[in-house]
Amino acid sequence: MAKSTSMKAAVLENYGSPFRLTDVARPVPRSGQVLVRIMASGVNPLDLKIRSGAAEHARHPLPAILGIDLAGVVDAVGPDVATFRVGDEVYGMTGGVGGVQGSLAEYAAVDASLLALKPSHFSMREAASLPLIFITAWEGLVDRAQLRAGQTVLVQGGAGGVGSIAIQIARAFNATAFATGAASRAGLIEQLGATPINHQQMQVDDYVAAYTSGRGFDVVYDTAGGASLDASFKAVSRFGHVVSALGWGTHALAPLSFRAATYSGVFTLLPLLTGEGKAHHGDILREATRLAEAGMIKPQVDSHTFGLNDVSAAHALVEDRQAQGKVVISIQH
Repeated sequence: MAKSTSMKAAVLENYGSPFRLTDVARPVPRSGQVLVRIMASGVNPLDLKIRSGAAEHARHPLPAILGIDLAGVVDAVGPDVATFRVGDEVYGMTGGVGGVQGSLAEYAAVDASLLALKPSHFSMREAASLPLIFITAWEGLVDRAQLRAGQTVLVQGGAGGVGSIAIQIARAFNATAFATGAASRAGLIEQLGATPINHQQMQVDDYVAAYTSGRGFDVVYDTAGGASLDASFKAVSRFGHVVSALGWGTHALAPLSFRAATYSGVFTLLPLLTGEGKAHHGDILREATRLAEAGMIKPQVDSHTFGLNDVSAAHALVEDRQAQGKVVISIQH
């Protein structure tokens, strides 16, 4: 029997509108691509910004199929691909921005260099929760700050997606992790392997004094931007390094300069938007698989289940901040 040439997809036709579940043409993998039968699609806060039309930096023209992260099974291999075979279970941050089809569909033709074999013991839902947040955390801590064993790491926003992975990467590198968060998230932060800091009760000078004897933290990873990044410039040690995934505001650099410290921004979308650095994303996810299979990375996945016809409800759970971990949409079973 011939394979169908169509597939189901959740299509966004107007910014801010509900998704429309419809039939669209099934893509055919071109040179360097594989066709992935998508099993699960991770929901990131960025997806909500794109849907509302508030993410100009992500440039995704309508009508659009959103969804940045996926996990699934290789269904077909295009020309010039030697790294994957039909049946391989893979995951990656593969589209949903820059006009590239996202993962809210049954299939996607994906640049093979963006993919890695998923951790063998992870479910598809767990794997789909990981790519964007792991890549963002790794690029900050490892690529930019060149994290080393024995360093002290402060994660601003340790209970969030990127923050929870940053803590685990820090621990995997034998660094000592601290993380800010609300009192209600202290248990999770401790469970991930960091010392929790209630930033609502302690000023930055107070927790620098309490936890580093006034020296400051070797590496500070800011996941929130705004006042959190300003605090990071005060919390870093002399010659230390501040990294931010949301460094878009206007900030005074004097506290950073007086410590002779350095700053790096992380813009995880660059390979999808420019084509530059795609293979490095695949490399980072192979590191994620290695650490996960060594028991050092455990995703935090929300227990709610959603399908392609429930995308708006999944987005609402994230928008209302009711999710306990990463929200993942199950595409196929």
